[in-house]
Amino acid sequence: MDWRNEIIAASERVAGHLRRTPVMTLEIGGGHQPVEVKLEQLQHTGTFKARGAFNSLLANTPPAGGVVAASGGNHGAAVAYAAARLGIKAHIFVPEMAGPSKINLIRRTGAELTVVPGVYADALQSAQAYEAQTGAIQIHAYDSPDTVAGQGTCMAEFENQGLEADTILIAVGGGGLIGGAMAWLQGRRKLVAVEPKTSCALHAALQAGAPVDVEVSGIAANALGARRIGSICYDLAQAQGVASVLVDDTAIAEAQQALWNEARLLVEPAGATALAALRAGAYVPAPDERVAVLICGANPAPDPFD
Repeated sequence: MDWRNEIIAASERVAGHLRRTPVMTLEIGGGHQPVEVKLEQLQHTGTFKARGAFNSLLANTPPAGGVVAASGGNHGAAVAYAAARLGIKAHIFVPEMAGPSKINLIRRTGAELTVVPGVYADALQSAQAYEAQTGAIQIHAYDSPDTVAGQGTCMAEFENQGLEADTILIAVGGGGLIGGAMAWLQGRRKLVAVEPKTSCALHAALQAGAPVDVEVSGIAANALGARRIGSICYDLAQAQGVASVLVDDTAIAEAQQALWNEARLLVEPAGATALAALRAGAYVPAPDERVAVLICGANPAPDPFD
């Protein structure tokens, strides 16, 4: 796969459909060192997921059955939004654990929505059955080339905005965002994968030497709760020797609170997970190491305005 050219093509494809999210410098890391942050929670529907959704829809010609997506919440909202903007029929499957905030976000797009018991893997199984019955195109949340190339436009944009960091910390669920970053950077900068201790599919896969199923729980599970890491992400992470660190729910909640208290940035737990690694000491930069963080999601539960 020529990832660089795929991501360049994706950038051209989605131009005009996405926001160019801002970058700023904050001093809310563990040692109060300056940290470059990209505010991807300001993207359409509150996450980077709109990038992969628009690229996937624009790179394919959906059939009469439209598109179907399984999601912990954020991907489904992004696919539903992109489909509505492009005039494409969409059916979204989410687990109950997605929570009312993300479920209501999807409903507001007008897409068909089915809420199923269980976790993301259960929603995926239902979406696959729907795909087989209707012929709809499945828009995978993280493990398809079109999705990964779309998410890769985030890191390409970050570099275009003057990224100076040596190291970028990225929260990981199924691996779409960090997969896109790895695909774009090809080892030119250090990447650190940050996962909750109770939802750590990439960390477990790297330890096992292959993707494995993990149990998922915790405050960020409705965004980072993939039961198994995507094969694209795993292959890139293994080839590039990406560092992997874990944080607990307390550290995530404290980072979420710090983003609000010190920068008035309202994010969901997943959006604060990468920063939590700095604040809690799960990742300790060298004295002269320049660090950046991707803030990836802004859909907390409950919705503060519902």
